Amino acid sequence: MKEFEIAQKIGKPLTDAQLREAAAKALGVKPEKVGHVEVTRRSIDARQDILYRYRVQAYRDNEPYEPYRVAPYLDVHEARPVIVVGAGPAGMFAALKLLQLGLKPIVLERGKDVERRKVDMARLSTEGVLDPDSNYCYGEGGAGAFSDGKLYTRSSKRGDIREVLHQLVAFGAHPDILIDAHPHIGTDKLPEVVKNIRQCIEAHGGEYHFDARVTDIVRQADGGFDVHCGSTIYTASQVILATGHSARDIYELFQAKGWALEAKGFALGVRVEHPQWLLNQIRYHGKYQPFMPTAEYSFVQQVDGRGVFSFCMCPGGILVPSSTESETVVLNGMSNAARNSKWADAGVVVQIEPGDQPEQYTGPFALMDFQRDVERAMYRYAQEHGAKHPFTAPAQRMKDFCRGLVSKDLPKTSYHPGTVSAPLHELLPEHVASRLRKVFPMVERGMRGYYTNDALLLGVESRTSSPVRLPRNPETLEHVDVPGLYPCGEGAGYAGGIVSSALDGINCAIAAANAVALK
Repeated sequence: MKEFEIAQKIGKPLTDAQLREAAAKALGVKPEKVGHVEVTRRSIDARQDILYRYRVQAYRDNEPYEPYRVAPYLDVHEARPVIVVGAGPAGMFAALKLLQLGLKPIVLERGKDVERRKVDMARLSTEGVLDPDSNYCYGEGGAGAFSDGKLYTRSSKRGDIREVLHQLVAFGAHPDILIDAHPHIGTDKLPEVVKNIRQCIEAHGGEYHFDARVTDIVRQADGGFDVHCGSTIYTASQVILATGHSARDIYELFQAKGWALEAKGFALGVRVEHPQWLLNQIRYHGKYQPFMPTAEYSFVQQVDGRGVFSFCMCPGGILVPSSTESETVVLNGMSNAARNSKWADAGVVVQIEPGDQPEQYTGPFALMDFQRDVERAMYRYAQEHGAKHPFTAPAQRMKDFCRGLVSKDLPKTSYHPGTVSAPLHELLPEHVASRLRKVFPMVERGMRGYYTNDALLLGVESRTSSPVRLPRNPETLEHVDVPGLYPCGEGAGYAGGIVSSALDGINCAIAAANAVALK
């Protein structure tokens, strides 16, 4: 097998004949001696000509080739149960892995199924009515189901990323995610994928229970668990806890029981919204054409000893309200598969470590309480300054923010609840605001035109990851105080995105299955 790269101008499809000719050249054989040829990666190179760069694997006709195959799902109607709390990426992929291992997943989801969830999110955006159990963070598919389905990850050490991507394709995602450097599914496509996963799990004997918010977890004398959802109790010897980065009530339950938890670093900042046409011109150096992919960006900078970076970039996207509690303002972004809105948005956030918060915040909830108070400060300012919607966001033009000036007016935005002009440079914690004010001119050096008053900053982007960690044994993945309980994914503090959460869910399912085999 030989791996090589080939470049092709965007807009001109790479043909099979071109692939085989390039493969023959790379292998040093005649075209008829080329066996299997496979594109494994596609990325955009906009440094000079606008190119697609393909990474290709080529096999001679006498070399064996084994395509990647997903392990089969087993019938588990009569199998031993494992409770999975949460139906986000970690929970869904834990449940799928349990099927492959011959165990019965019992999925408990505090929110609604993905179709009913859409109704609640529409009411949240248009009417300001928040269902604390069904919103942009809670419900089938988790927070990732309505944030574009971005699948880029650096988490290859957690497991085989192909196991996640190939299953997503099998359940309805476009096969391009198998090769794109920055794969995404699209907010409009993800609900069907999520529904198909659930239907597969149920068809093989697993169970889903919606409107099932966990209110207690009781350890039995024999080491098993009773998991309470109000008056309904589910019982199993293993529990995978995949509740997501905003499940504050679960952290409070752990504290009440005296189970270990600890403060964990997270990141906090703003959503930055540019006109998409401007980013297209910047990223393609004025050569953008409508047939080219919608431009995106990412950056990481060190500012005063802390990382400042872009997060959850949504080209051709919109901004949405992601609060899970009343009287808070939290934003996130999402894009449909076509990425065809007039705006581009990204979180630009500052890393917050334990000890960075003001001294009045102490204990394992120090950063969670700090996070919540910033979200409440955004709400109070907006409501006191003419907000017409419960989730109106404080906002400021980019250059005005960096210069410490309140914007006299604000540009149009994709954010449906609307904006009010605000001094975000004062509303944000000083150690966050000061780094953000330095980073935007720094980014301009590599992206000419990025630093502009046509860009709008909106507060606040605060749900980048969990501010609490549920510590677990690194070998068994069980909670350090509760054998048989597997904290998992973003909510446990061990992942940060769809793919890393899914891989962590898979690993916890394997650990739970190993424990079952030992009993």
